[in-house]
Amino acid sequence: MLFYIVYVLSVVVLILYFTGFLAQRNMDWAVLVAAVGIFAVNILDFMRII
Repeated sequence: MLFYIVYVLSVVVLILYFTGFLAQRNMDWAVLVAAVGIFAVNILDFMRII
């Protein structure tokens, strides 16, 4: 379940980024957080922890 939540939130962040919503509010760092979240979930899933 966590796997799907992280991916949905990451897609939302990408949509907000490409529409300029994040840049207007100086929240471009959210893209980096989303990327790290996807990476962490993939690694934990590969190691069969989650």
